[in-house]
Amino acid sequence: MSNELLDILSNNNDKINNQKLIDYVNGNLSDIEKHEVEKWMSDHDMVNDAVEGLEHLKNKKNLQTYVEQLNKNLQNQLAQKKQHQQKRKFKEYPWIYFAISLVLLLCIIGYIIIRKFLHTGGF
Repeated sequence: MSNELLDILSNNNDKINNQKLIDYVNGNLSDIEKHEVEKWMSDHDMVNDAVEGLEHLKNKKNLQTYVEQLNKNLQNQLAQKKQHQQKRKFKEYPWIYFAISLVLLLCIIGYIIIRKFLHTGGF
């Protein structure tokens, strides 16, 4: 199993990894390891909620598949959000360029009008 799939949680510590959490849900840990995981879960509400949700699954044989699918979906959502933000930034720039061009054009037109007005002896 790749390290990417094991690192579902960004706040993992060295002692508890996601494989250990899956083993906890499956009941494959010793009492000492269970206590260690439960202590860590008590300090991390998100992890606690995730484990409680995984414990409610009926078919625990497919637990690793569920975790991999959740991780893949999360990565897709994050990539889409990042892509959407980049598109939004790109769309903002044409208006800035248009506004700068318009101001420069008005300045040039104003300069030409003032210059012609002064050459004709307007004042």
